[in-house]
Formats: sequence, structure tokens, C-alpha cells
Amino acid sequence: MTQPLYLLDTDVSINYLRGFADVIRKVNEVGASRICLSEITVAELKYGAEKSNRPEHHLQDVESFQAKFGILSISPVLDVFAFEKARLKKLGLRLDDFDLLIGATAIHYDLVLVTNNVKHFERMQHLSVENWTA
Repeated sequence: MTQPLYLLDTDVSINYLRGFADVIRKVNEVGASRICLSEITVAELKYGAEKSNRPEHHLQDVESFQAKFGILSISPVLDVFAFEKARLKKLGLRLDDFDLLIGATAIHYDLVLVTNNVKHFERMQHLSVENWTA
């Protein structure tokens, strides 16, 4: 049986960058080679760095962080995104488009999504979720 691969959500990535011991320990335990990021997470991290009071410093942190992991393209996940967005809308449930794209990335690439927002992502079908800070 192969070990699962993981996709870090933006909130968990921020916790890593802020030095949260539980997240850093789990990343080290799992190993960076088994962890990926979505292009959406990278975009959100760069946005956060740009709007900070020390953008150059935080952009360097983001660059170092993203260099540890594989970055997954969102183009192949657009069908999953569209299906899930339509399905959730018909059910009267909402999920932010960026969250939907991150979740769709995990579904498409068959990854376990690591997030603190378990409740949000539980709405998506065929998505495995873990919280490394619980």
C-alpha cells in the first residue's frame, strides 16, 4: 500500500511560515517529497506577503517555503472545480472559489488536503481531509 500524498491548504502553509510547532513537526515527519502546494496557495501566500509591512522579507520566506514542495497546476482541475461549484450551488451551499480550486486540486491529483478549515471542505465529494493542528 502506498503512503498518501498531501496538499497543504493556505492556512496550514501560513501556520508553517509562522513557526507553529505542530505543523512543522508533521511536515518533517511526512517529508517534503510527499507534500505539494496548489498554485492558488502560492498566489495567496504572495498576496499576503505583498500586503504586509515587510513585503521583501515575507516574499523571500514564501519563495523558500514553496521551493520545499512540488507546485501543482490548476488547469487540469477545472472540470472538478466546475462540477463541485455547480453541485454545491444546487444544494444551497457556498464555498470560496479559491477554496474550491484547492479542494479540486486535491481531488484531481488524489491527495489528502491538510487544512484547519475541515468544516468548509467536508462539503466537497471525494475529498480526504486532515487537520495537522488539531
